[in-house]
Amino acid sequence: MDHAVESAVFGGGCFWCTEAVFEQLQGVISVKPGYAGGVTPTPSYEQVCTGETGHAEVIEVRYDPAQIAFSDLLTVFFATHDPTTLNRQGADVGTEYRSIILCTSDEQQREAEAFIVRLNNSSPEGRPIVTEVARLQKFYEAEGYHHQFFRNNAELPYCQFVIYPKLAKLHKEFASLLRSKSRSSSKPAA
Repeated sequence: MDHAVESAVFGGGCFWCTEAVFEQLQGVISVKPGYAGGVTPTPSYEQVCTGETGHAEVIEVRYDPAQIAFSDLLTVFFATHDPTTLNRQGADVGTEYRSIILCTSDEQQREAEAFIVRLNNSSPEGRPIVTEVARLQKFYEAEGYHHQFFRNNAELPYCQFVIYPKLAKLHKEFASLLRSKSRSSSKPAA
């Protein structure tokens, strides 16, 4: 590989959902759930859930920009959560569920900010995007039981009612961005 792997951090509600979506994309090397955007060092899940640490549930996405563009990651991110609801995704309410993009370069930050402007301009009568865009300060990896949660717990009601619909939308609208294995599946890959 003669090009550098890049990373970015996305928060679009529960990290179980965003992890399940992003791990199916071609060019994504790894997806780790975690916490970022807050002030408490080395927070635990229980601390983040109080809303007092300032952290959001996020995923760190490591990707190969020769296989998937940052703009494609942004497109999938904005299409698979509601970026117009402040501190909320469905029944998940609190600052830990806010829509956030934490960039690792100035270029990513400019691209994310311009993307939001285009989205807002494309539907001026709609609700404005409230997604926070900032530079990543520190990413804290989540506890092990959060990793690959959907893959390991697909039968749980939360996965059935919240994650499966996001994956169905991903497969319907973004089939060209999926890994070959995911693309050939008739239903969302678990």
